[in-house]
Parts: sequence; structure tokens; C-alpha cells
Amino acid sequence: MFYNAGIIFEGGGMRGAYTAGIIDALLEHDINFEYCYGVSSGATHATTYLSKPKGRAIQIVTDYVKDKRYFSIKGWLKTGNLFNVDFIFKTVPYELNPYDFETARNNPAKFFVGVINMETSKGEFLRVKDIETESMKVCASMSLPLIANMVEIDGQRYLDGGIADSLPIQRSIDDGNKKSVLVLTQDASYRKKLDKILLLVAIAYRKFPGFVYMIKTRHIRYNASLDKIAEEEKAGRAFVLRPKKPVKVGRLELNREKMLELYREGYEDGIEAIPSLKKFLEDVC
Repeated sequence: MFYNAGIIFEGGGMRGAYTAGIIDALLEHDINFEYCYGVSSGATHATTYLSKPKGRAIQIVTDYVKDKRYFSIKGWLKTGNLFNVDFIFKTVPYELNPYDFETARNNPAKFFVGVINMETSKGEFLRVKDIETESMKVCASMSLPLIANMVEIDGQRYLDGGIADSLPIQRSIDDGNKKSVLVLTQDASYRKKLDKILLLVAIAYRKFPGFVYMIKTRHIRYNASLDKIAEEEKAGRAFVLRPKKPVKVGRLELNREKMLELYREGYEDGIEAIPSLKKFLEDVC
């Protein structure tokens, strides 16, 4: 079923195992949206959702977690990227776990990834029409400061969009979506605090004072977005899928079993929510 609504995938690194479970529940029930937004690791999960292969999202999260080709300190010291961009965007989708670029290309959803423009210090949402030829937009969205290089696209340098707007509910509203579905990776009690890496960021990005300010104020924007989501949810315009209890999986988690457990929680929560979700979306077909 195709719905004239928006779906938003939050980032959170390996906490995306929960997202992977939700994605499989959505795919199992053929639930599709006109607009799709992905931020940080949520952008990579969105690409899997758009290509429709059940099971691939969790495979990507867990199969290579201890593979040094995927990420390594040695690689980070050598290239500036903790995560191997070539391995993620070339080796995995073309050789190890083939990605269905054609299905994604033919998916009618309008797909946007969140980034922060390093020149302007403002958040942007880049439209991705062809994941195969525009994969660097997805890469930019998931490029965390300090552990990833800036990604240059059309002469502009970008980093992780979660710094500017982790939960783009307002963007979905501005795009005309009367209803939005959000897949979050923290439980309802979570509130973001001042980033602990602020001092390191201030030193490493001293040539980008606007960017440093965005890091400093990120928690304010994030928590304001949570308030906006709660407001939209109360008004019947937002449907939130999130863990029911605090997540013990870290952003850079290496424990495969913990991630699989979180995946199962996401899948079970997704299946449980399907009837309510369909009812929520029934007037926007």
C-alpha cells in the first residue's frame, strides 16, 4: 500500500538495529510512503527500505561489525575515515550483499537525506533520485565529525545531518505531509544533553565556528523536535515507533548478539504496531 505521508528514519549508529526490525515489519506488510527522510545512519537504512529486501538491513548492521574492512582505528589514522567508504558503498552493495538499485530507482518515494553544509553551518536535505549514482549524498549524511572526512558534493562540503536536524518532523510538514511516521532509536524518556565531544570539535573545526556552534546547541534543537513530535502525535498527525525501554546498544556497538536482540525488539514492536499504523494512515492513501 502506498500512502501520501512521510516516514522519517533517525540515526544512532548501531542502534539502527532497532530500525532494521521496524523496516522488516513495514516491508512484510508492504507499507510505503510518498516521502522518505533519512538522517545519519538512518539514511543508510532508508536506502534498504526503498529497495525492499527483507532482512538486508540487519545483515548490513551485523555481518561486518568486526570486519576490519568495514571500520578500523588503523584505517581512521591513515585516511581520516573510521568507516571504510569504499567498502560500504562499493564492496558490500556490488559484491558481498548485492543491492537492488533498480527497485530503489523505480520506487516512487521522494527520498531526502539530511546533511549539514560546512560552509554555511546550516542543515540541508538533499534529494536522492538515484542511489547508485548519488551514493555520496548518503555518505555525507552519515559522516560523523572527528571520525569521518567532510564529503564534497558540487563544490560544497558536508557532514552528518543529525548535527543540524536529527528529527526532521518540520521538514515533513513543510513538504505538505499531513501525517508523518517517525522511526526513532531512543526510548520515550530520552533527552539529549550537551555533546561531550564539544571541546574536541572546537579544536578540530576551529576554522568552522558556525559548525562548532551547531554542535554546542544540538541538544536544544533535538529536544525541541521531540516536543514538536509529541505535539503532532497528540494532534493525530504523527505516529512514533521507538524502543519501549532505554537502549543499551551503543553508537559504535561491537556486540552482534546485543544488536540482534535490539533488531528483534524492533521487529516485534513493528508487527505489533501495524494495525494501529494502518488505521493512522487510512485517510491518506
